[in-house]
Amino acid sequence: MSAVTRSSILAVAAALSAHVALAQDIGEPGFVPLYEKKFAYDQLPYQVDPSPNAVRGPQSGYNICNSTTAGQSSLCQTMIFNNISDFCLWSSPDPNQPIGNTEAVEVAWCTDKKYGARVIPEGTIQGVQFLNAPDYIEMIAFLDQTKLNLPADDFGGELDPHGADLRGNPMGGLVFSNAFTGGSSLAQVSDWNEFIGSGHMCIKLCKPDSPNRRALCENRFDRIGLLYNCPNRAQTGVFEVCDSENQDPVGTYTSNGQVMTYTQPPEELGPITTQPYDVRIPSSSNCKTFQSTDLFTALLAAPTPSSSTGSNSASPTGSSTGKPAASGSRTSSGAGPTNTAQTGGASATGVSAFATILGVVAAVAFLA
Repeated sequence: MSAVTRSSILAVAAALSAHVALAQDIGEPGFVPLYEKKFAYDQLPYQVDPSPNAVRGPQSGYNICNSTTAGQSSLCQTMIFNNISDFCLWSSPDPNQPIGNTEAVEVAWCTDKKYGARVIPEGTIQGVQFLNAPDYIEMIAFLDQTKLNLPADDFGGELDPHGADLRGNPMGGLVFSNAFTGGSSLAQVSDWNEFIGSGHMCIKLCKPDSPNRRALCENRFDRIGLLYNCPNRAQTGVFEVCDSENQDPVGTYTSNGQVMTYTQPPEELGPITTQPYDVRIPSSSNCKTFQSTDLFTALLAAPTPSSSTGSNSASPTGSSTGKPAASGSRTSSGAGPTNTAQTGGASATGVSAFATILGVVAAVAFLA
């Protein structure tokens, strides 16, 4: 047996062993998956997953976040996502750490300190397309990800409320939005995902009462990346809000008039080196453009901070319904990408970031 073959077998065995260990968490008496835990924003516990016996350990941060936890050392794990100017995203708490190493402990980075989290530094966000679709809201952005503690060459990965142990990535990470309440109050959203890496990001929240929420916020296709999970026409240097039709459920496509289903290959088969299928980009309309200086008025002016331990006591406060005034409008027909800066195409080149030649790194990353 060659050294490469032996190494491959050992690596796959290690990955399978890790999955078996994680399954033990699911069998704990009284275990409740993260995506089934429901909370009101003003009645959050300090931690939603404090279990000290979990295979991956207890939750690293906290869910009660306010002025006492705000700052660049915050470990807030409650994310707010409302509109193009008022949102948070998940990223690493420690400098120069790739998503694959820190997925379980990611923290919230926000456009304002009012949510008790870290503040996104100026110069991080370099283009945004925010889409209002019938069954979800979605934001695609160009980023300087080094300002969010990610290495410049990190291809990134997916964060979602599932994971192999159903504790989520980040563990205990909750998402709230006022987008589905008419802006009146923050409500929990349990079907969501975030892709971040390769200088791009996509966050999608599916309507809690939509019958299509599971299919449109699918969390199984982490290996094929942002292009397939968030097909879009975002452009660097452009900041816009558009109405959009729904995308096709991830993994579903039409070829020669026939609806087809794609099955993502397992990680142990190695990196995905061919284009899975031709993805349809949803048509958009009523696009309104903005100046970034009008959108982001409370970003951090200082250099990217390093990590330290955050505050431990707080109670949740605050929500925002304010939206900026638009500076222009346009309509997109949906015929296809209109420029080379389309984020999906760039991100697609890095979809196998978690798969090595042996194809086992992703198997223990627990991103799906």
